[in-house]
Amino acid sequence: MAYIDPHIHMVSRTTDDYRRMAQAGCVAITEPAFWAGFDRSSPAGFYDYFRQLTDVEPKRAAQYGIAHYCWLCINPKEAEDPAFAREVMKLIPEFLDKPNVLGIGEIGLNKNSRNELIILEEQIELAKQHERLILVHTPHLEDKLKGTRMTMDALINAGIDPGRVLIDHVEEHTVAEVLDRGFWAGMTLYPDSKCTPQRAVDIIECYGNERIWINSAGDWGPSDPLSVPKCHVEMRRRGHNQKLVEKISLENPLAFLGQSDRFFLPEHS
Repeated sequence: MAYIDPHIHMVSRTTDDYRRMAQAGCVAITEPAFWAGFDRSSPAGFYDYFRQLTDVEPKRAAQYGIAHYCWLCINPKEAEDPAFAREVMKLIPEFLDKPNVLGIGEIGLNKNSRNELIILEEQIELAKQHERLILVHTPHLEDKLKGTRMTMDALINAGIDPGRVLIDHVEEHTVAEVLDRGFWAGMTLYPDSKCTPQRAVDIIECYGNERIWINSAGDWGPSDPLSVPKCHVEMRRRGHNQKLVEKISLENPLAFLGQSDRFFLPEHS
């Protein structure tokens, strides 16, 4: 079946992964800006990275019939130095008019520090000024609940419509609050952390299928660019019908991403 992987870092994947994803039914991806596996030494590194997201990756994806969209930001792991972060943020408006840029992301918190929160608030304001969607990274397990609450508070205090924000990397202890406060929730399917396909289906069975999606992230660490279709297999194994599979993996991403006039699929236009 056709599906969207709405959070995957293809700069860390080979072209063969695009081929395998297309064969599995992937028709579109969205790629948030993230950590490169090391801290970049200058804003120029981010400038080239934004060029890669807005020019190089769409061309690689198009070879396999996959629509490529992206999000721009300085990620929370590199936001501890506000002066450096602000230099990077000055670069973003130049790229916001590129046809595949949906919004600001993945912004958020890493260690829940004061400086990270300051830069988070400034990037929320950037998204607000340009009327763009927001995609949020939530911290790792030990600080996830606190960081998720801090991030949601910052968004609400800035007057952002929760329906235009995707809070990603939710787990069992954060998903209820995210949904209850009106945000969208993303489950990242990793083999060793965040959600496995089995845990993601548990969450869907407990919390329903509204304002929620699954994604693979597929970054530099242990990850699987085919984890979304593998989650489909788990859903079917438990007896869930094709309608539910399509809602989680196609209809829900289309509903959220379709709030941007940049996002469309030829077969759904």
